[in-house]
Amino acid sequence: MSDEKPKEWRTAITSNQDGRILIRGYNIDNLIGNKSYAEVCFLLLKGEMPTQAEAKMLDAIFVSSIDAGIAPPSAVAARTIFSGGNSLNAAVAGGILTLGDAHGGAIEKAAKLFQDELKDKNNIDVNINQMAQKIVDDAVKNKKRLAGYGHKLHSVDPRTKRLLEVAKSLNFGGKYVELAAAIENEFRIKKPEQKLPLNVDGAIAAIMSDMGLDYRLGKGLFIIARSAGLVGQVFEEWMREKPFRRLRSDLHEYDGVPERQLP
Repeated sequence: MSDEKPKEWRTAITSNQDGRILIRGYNIDNLIGNKSYAEVCFLLLKGEMPTQAEAKMLDAIFVSSIDAGIAPPSAVAARTIFSGGNSLNAAVAGGILTLGDAHGGAIEKAAKLFQDELKDKNNIDVNINQMAQKIVDDAVKNKKRLAGYGHKLHSVDPRTKRLLEVAKSLNFGGKYVELAAAIENEFRIKKPEQKLPLNVDGAIAAIMSDMGLDYRLGKGLFIIARSAGLVGQVFEEWMREKPFRRLRSDLHEYDGVPERQLP
């Protein structure tokens, strides 16, 4: 064994040396043209190449979150930053910085809930419906909002339905997806007036959990997907709009104290 001390900066992901780049041990020359972007993303995150089903499922997750229009904070921020005369990369980075607990963070929160509830229970019988009942009862009693449920625009999130169809076809509809669906059903029974369907974030959280992905990758998956959408948003801003975006006068007002004399 070598007595040489480990260097301060270490990585098991990529080796980049003269004439050769290895990603998790695979030569990038062999990856290029043979493996998809989603497959190599999986390799980076998990350390091994995905199965065909895992690759297809991850690709579907990325597509489901790639863009959601001009209105979300990330798109508004990215386009506004570019409008101020900044570069595309600065604008996209600014958009990514808006991704937090209220925008993109629900995947991580929901996945943590699902994984905490089903931790160490994969090989034993659990009553999913009773578990969902307890979770919803606790949320209602303590007036807690559960990440992954409800949507500002959609009474039924169309992306959820399609993702769950893909997951089922690829055999990723396991206990986590069952729990996510059971919680949705409990909300439908106990809080029908609030309309709290399983949204795309909750669906991704359940599916990634059934894929064996750690909940802490939830926000990362969203960033990987939405970065492409932000590039598209900023490029459109560049091509179609004049610089220096400014709110119309009918969209803002001053509601502070009126003009006053300096004492």
